[in-house]
Amino acid sequence: MGEQLTLSSGRAPEPPLADRMRPSSLEEFVGQTHLLGPGKPLRVAIESGEPVSCLLWGPPGTGKTTLARIVAGATRTEFVPFSAVLGGVRELRAIIQEARTRRDRLGRGTTLFVDEIHRFNKSQQDAFLPHVESGLIALIGATTENPSFELNAALLSRLHVYVLQELTEAEVVTILRRALADRTRGLGKLALEVTEEALEAIAAEADGDARRGLNLLEHLAMTWNRERSPGQKLDLTAVRRLSTQKTLRYDRASEEHYNVASALIKSMRGSDPDAAVYWLARMLEGGEDPRFVARRLVIFASEDIGNADPRALQVAVAAAQAVELVGLPEALYNLSQAVLYLAMAPKSNTAKTAYFAALEDVRRHGSLPVPPHLCNAPTRLMKTLGRGAGYRYPHDFPNHFVEQAYLPPRLAGRRYVTPSGMGFEKKLEAWLEWLRNHTGPADSMDDSRERPAEESPDRRTT
Repeated sequence: MGEQLTLSSGRAPEPPLADRMRPSSLEEFVGQTHLLGPGKPLRVAIESGEPVSCLLWGPPGTGKTTLARIVAGATRTEFVPFSAVLGGVRELRAIIQEARTRRDRLGRGTTLFVDEIHRFNKSQQDAFLPHVESGLIALIGATTENPSFELNAALLSRLHVYVLQELTEAEVVTILRRALADRTRGLGKLALEVTEEALEAIAAEADGDARRGLNLLEHLAMTWNRERSPGQKLDLTAVRRLSTQKTLRYDRASEEHYNVASALIKSMRGSDPDAAVYWLARMLEGGEDPRFVARRLVIFASEDIGNADPRALQVAVAAAQAVELVGLPEALYNLSQAVLYLAMAPKSNTAKTAYFAALEDVRRHGSLPVPPHLCNAPTRLMKTLGRGAGYRYPHDFPNHFVEQAYLPPRLAGRRYVTPSGMGFEKKLEAWLEWLRNHTGPADSMDDSRERPAEESPDRRTT
């Protein structure tokens, strides 16, 4: 017979430091003072002792699960965790049946905590509705995604939404100090000395995430404890040597993606090249598709700069082509050049405002007929019907311009274009003003130099 394997009699591994240091009361909780300070909404709800159905929306490691446990403890209800990643509606039915039994036999309520609740599709979310409505369960959902997009309206209307913020570096440092001092749940028995600079570096690398900060501290403490000399402190040099490269909180399909993209656009619109290139670096370092960035720059060049600097569109299009030709990492130079140019260029949104002003009349008045003199007349029949008659060819006149009506009669005199007076658009504005001052009513025009419509070679356009 082969050799049999035997199980080790050693102790089971301890839970991670982040789990051991989880606060059990509001007094231990760090951060979210806008929700948990005296008189603030979530604190008032918790201290009322009544079951709370709510949604906790915020970045990872900001205390969503911990708050749910604290709420359940304060309301003396059974805390039942459930992950939308690991379970579905069938498992949910079993939990609901247990909650009903618990209520009927023990007279005790249930707080159902659903982590990653956005992973349920909007049809599956309906399964919660009758049980929240009847009070059988208090539902606490946690999500890192925007609930406006990820939760259906019926469920969202039954939940109070509390927005959690990422922790500040000072708050993360407070949490790290507690872990170093706690001899029961934390690392106090190791008697590690950590410099203030090292703690701040760990907090910075945590990026507002308490769990990440505690995991990094635990890794550093275990590694440093094996190699340190007696009395040696864990300092900034050791942290940099022992820690892994920082990963950014950025997901191309998440709310953070849209927030950072918005920050890039608004920084360029606000003519702040320093902020713009920072947000560009955030996006590319976070793994953003450079083609997405390039498309946004091409749009921005016309939407926010336009004819104030017509070269902006050329720069943006060239950057987009360079991304396809070169790819990352080298294309970051092309994108950086374009972002800086667009941020520093004079701004005008005339292209946008003019279009939408015209669109308003299009939608209000429908398909107004094209004035006869502007109609295409490629055949003799069309000319006989008066199509194209009276059209005057601008290049036959001084300055290549002649007074002539181009809008439908119902819209005569409409002005959609209001130049910004910025950059090159200032020159265009002066020319446009001269043109408008020399344009009068259609019936006062001199038709003596009218040019007959010519039959075009392809018989389609004039």
